[in-house]
Amino acid sequence: MSDFVAGRHVLPQPDLRTPVSTAMDVHEQDSAFSPIGPVPPPPGAPNVVVVLVDDLGFGTSSAFGGPCEMPTADRLAADGLRYTRFHVTALCSPTRQALLTGRNHHSVGMGGTTEMATAAPGYNGFRPRSAATLAQILQGNGYSTAAFGKWHQTPPREISAVGPFDRWPTGEGFDTFYGFMGAEMNHWYPQLYQGTTPVEPDRRPEDGYHLTEDLVDHAVDWVRTQRTLTPDRPFFTYLALGASHAPLHVAHEWQEKYEGRFDHGWDRQRELTLEQQKELGVVPPGTELAAWAEGVPRWDELSDTQRRLTARFMETFAGFTEHADAQVGRFVDVLAELGELDNTVFLYILGDNGASGEGGIEGTVVEHRLGHGVVDDPEEMIGHLDEIGGPKSYPIAPAGWALALNTPYQWTKQVASHLGGTRDGMILHWPQGAPERGGLRHQFTHVIDVLPTVLDCAGIPQPHSVDGVAQQPVEGTSMHATLTDADAPERHRTQYFEMCGNRGIYHDGWMAVTRHGVPWEMVPDKDRPFADDVWELYDLTTDWSQAHDLAAQHPQKLRRLQDLFLIEAAKHQVFPLDDRVTERENPAVAGRINLLGDRTSVTYRGGMRRFTEETTPNVKNRSHSITADIETPEPDARGVLIAQGGRFGGWTLYVKDGRPAYEYNWFDLHRYRIEAALPLSPGRHEVRLEFGYDGGGLGKGGAVTLTVDGKEQATGRVEQTIPYYFSFDETLNVGVDLGTPVSEEYAVIDNEFTGTVHTVRIDLEGPAGHEQDYEGGLHRRVMGAQ
Repeated sequence: MSDFVAGRHVLPQPDLRTPVSTAMDVHEQDSAFSPIGPVPPPPGAPNVVVVLVDDLGFGTSSAFGGPCEMPTADRLAADGLRYTRFHVTALCSPTRQALLTGRNHHSVGMGGTTEMATAAPGYNGFRPRSAATLAQILQGNGYSTAAFGKWHQTPPREISAVGPFDRWPTGEGFDTFYGFMGAEMNHWYPQLYQGTTPVEPDRRPEDGYHLTEDLVDHAVDWVRTQRTLTPDRPFFTYLALGASHAPLHVAHEWQEKYEGRFDHGWDRQRELTLEQQKELGVVPPGTELAAWAEGVPRWDELSDTQRRLTARFMETFAGFTEHADAQVGRFVDVLAELGELDNTVFLYILGDNGASGEGGIEGTVVEHRLGHGVVDDPEEMIGHLDEIGGPKSYPIAPAGWALALNTPYQWTKQVASHLGGTRDGMILHWPQGAPERGGLRHQFTHVIDVLPTVLDCAGIPQPHSVDGVAQQPVEGTSMHATLTDADAPERHRTQYFEMCGNRGIYHDGWMAVTRHGVPWEMVPDKDRPFADDVWELYDLTTDWSQAHDLAAQHPQKLRRLQDLFLIEAAKHQVFPLDDRVTERENPAVAGRINLLGDRTSVTYRGGMRRFTEETTPNVKNRSHSITADIETPEPDARGVLIAQGGRFGGWTLYVKDGRPAYEYNWFDLHRYRIEAALPLSPGRHEVRLEFGYDGGGLGKGGAVTLTVDGKEQATGRVEQTIPYYFSFDETLNVGVDLGTPVSEEYAVIDNEFTGTVHTVRIDLEGPAGHEQDYEGGLHRRVMGAQ
């Protein structure tokens, strides 16, 4: 490392002092100047690939005994190492921030997802510059870097055309980015970014388009180009798939492959998975199934309709997962074709948290309903059975399947107290540095260990300073010793866990935990004091799956661990604990600043597009008006003036057959629509929609009035509104409705206004509604009550 100024401890490499010229004329210069070249990587530094699959769970993949066939994972595991005690944080953004920084999620401000950020230091959603990312470190050491897929680490108010962009992928160490910025994305109609530029696919589902295939296509193109142009530079590829997070979107042939394979139900699936896990050696022979989650029915307690419906959800999830793995396989094949696979540290992380229980007892064909406490009726959903997985659905599977996919552990995503939320399979494949084939590693490891491990493999020290900022300590411990020694001592001896108030502490084989909430009750009915939470105690050296609570037998051990949790939580900015989930997704409720601040009026120009919810006026739970200044060249003008959201929730102001119209789409369950009585004449017009909110809490209804050039054209009512968020993946667009359409009265994507939209102004009027008396929807209930 002598050729690198400051020994690679200061990044980027400090500028070299250039020698003073010895002549006025270049022809008389005595000694040649040294050309400026690229930053040299360490000699022999391997490539690095991190593939992160979303919402899987320990017992999901075939590589860890699960029912979802993942041949690529099986292949890499057969030629590499399986880590059987690898842990994550229990939610998406926190795991990703911890993965890329090597620090605990609260230490870098990501105590929840970006959409759940508050003003508290451990939850503000802003990565401190003192915690440089793995990409920044590798980039500063001569690596080419690229990220593809899901990001979910940028504060939502910064996801706009004006940035700032320093917390986007290309500002956090990646030369290239192609993917989406938020929690999830419609895999049939995605809204993506190339770097910081909004882009949409040039193909559609009917043309064979699917997002996972698109992401891998871009990753393949990039690595081929990188190897062609700069074969002497190692590369870092971060491929973070949207699969298998909701929405579960996959072509029918992948879903059909699993038809009938889950008719035995989730109870039997747990037994089958555990048998396979023991055979593979990823759990010890004496491992027992952990307790079943209270409130979730057993398979034989379901009706015939429920069993048929839930089996289809699982068939869709399995097909979605295998399809994603097949695309990863294409990328692996390209690495092999280029002769780079053996010299690539390839980490295949099979989940950023446990499988998701956010689908509730029944699952849903539209995920956002459950996020607002609206529970689908199975007798209604069964009528949409053949739509599940297709473009007209936005599904998530029931909690019973999540419990099965987390076998043999308790609970699910969000539940950081129990291993079902925090333990996932991880495969490390690097024949040149970890030559053992099919090895098992049982040391306790955590996602924060990835960064120091990769740096050790590459021969790169942890930097003291990055971009002039002194670095806070890396909190992970390197797994490097385990690459060649299955019996290497366990170095990660203590680890706290916390998510949504669920918390736990691991130390030297013992774990104390307390579950605070239920993942599928995302709008809790009542306050739950943290002081009332009951702690459990497990000896993980003898009880692999947290099947036997020893709190009563070892009260002193439990107390010591509880005290240790307080110490670790205080150290890492965990306090104050915050158990809100969906409520925090509304900035006004969460107490964070959105881009517009206190502004109550915003004027958009025609052609402006791709505004996320936190970069637009928040029209939810308050009176507002929408005023469009438009020009129509012909009497039968048509198309969208402005729209926010999509097929599964939102609102739109549009023109059909020359008549202005407004539609409010309540979760694709109810559509409230009014239309002007008269068509627009050719010329310039003002079309105005006034929404008078009823008040009295969140999600209430309101009266709507449509006027043209100041004259009332139509009136009506919206009986209930969406209180927290319209969508994680859809945006506000002027002059067109991108993604999926809010209304079925116009075409998908091909719905641009045929006239001219000069401006559209949104005005907020009166106070916003406050969080009280939100009753949810037609079928809302406490889901554990049946």
